Amino acid sequence: MTSTVTAPPPRTETWAERLWVPVAAGDEDAAAAVVREAYGAGLDAESVLLDVIAAVQRRVGAEWAANRLSVAREHAATAVNEQCVGVLRHSTPPPVPAPGAGRIVVACVDGEWHGLPARLLAEVLRLRGWHVDHLGAQVPAPHLIGHLHRTGADAVALSGSLAPRLPVAHATLTACQAVGVPVLVGGAAFGHDGRYARLLGADAWAPDARAAADRLARGPLPPPPRDHVTSADLPHLADQEYTFVTRSRQELVRAVFDGLLDRYPPMRAYTALQREHTAEDLDHVVVHLATALYVDDADLFTGFLTWTASILAARGVPAASLLPALAVLAERLHDFPRALGLLAAGTEAVRGAATEPVHGAAAVRGADAAGAESSRTAGEDPR
Repeated sequence: MTSTVTAPPPRTETWAERLWVPVAAGDEDAAAAVVREAYGAGLDAESVLLDVIAAVQRRVGAEWAANRLSVAREHAATAVNEQCVGVLRHSTPPPVPAPGAGRIVVACVDGEWHGLPARLLAEVLRLRGWHVDHLGAQVPAPHLIGHLHRTGADAVALSGSLAPRLPVAHATLTACQAVGVPVLVGGAAFGHDGRYARLLGADAWAPDARAAADRLARGPLPPPPRDHVTSADLPHLADQEYTFVTRSRQELVRAVFDGLLDRYPPMRAYTALQREHTAEDLDHVVVHLATALYVDDADLFTGFLTWTASILAARGVPAASLLPALAVLAERLHDFPRALGLLAAGTEAVRGAATEPVHGAAAVRGADAAGAESSRTAGEDPR
């Protein structure tokens, strides 16, 4: 008798590399074929979701940041990855409900359009036998609360990738807790270590979908406190700095824009479109400053600025071009000590990240590329 040895399926890294090719090319059919082949070769569905599809999506983000994918190609690649999730779902048998598994509502913070992380979590929970209501991206809090009342859900899994949505996330999770439903949060917005999840009073935090599913499998989330007072989470907001910056956002952006015309000479040669993109970039700076004031954490602001500096550098724009904007902001906010501290920390971070300046026409061309491809997505994490 001749014995046969079944070769192990290729590693997830190999499948991710294979999937990357059609995803980057925007080829839905070829990408779907890779996903079916990976599952058919013995890779379990959860690994296909998290170690293949999600890994490819992280690469999509990295390639966009390095200026090797345009915004259009990044969006197309993300759409292909989303189709791959659906292909996998229809390729797997219906999961068996886990004993005692309850109902989990998976949703994105209102204003959060990165829906893929939430969908991946919803699929993982479904595979593990949970009853899942996946509400998708940009879910207004009143509609989420209404859904909780109708369904009697056991917990909410709230996803957020954009740090500026943290104030909205805070209000949303507090509203869920007020009706007795605990909230598990995840996503880049809550910090790589979950610091903002803890600060805002979330009942649990998970760094990724697998960890979130594992946490829910260990037992019910603790019931939220009935006497939770939101203002007690963030006593520093009593100084009204966050409120002032938020309400003065448009005025601050205009002031910085006008100041840059004097302090950053290359800007005088910008086209109307370039100036529009510059204003959008400045708006992102002000919004992230306000968010850092909300959570009282300089790391949020400095992290955004160093990330922005790397995006600009990849597109031929000197990181030092951010410095005049920070200087003008500091002048406008001279009566606000926390804002000044954040701006000082941000200035040091940008100086540390600054590269050799790009002069003349090259600077203008680089600024145009950065504006077209980064301003509208500043602060986004395509993962």
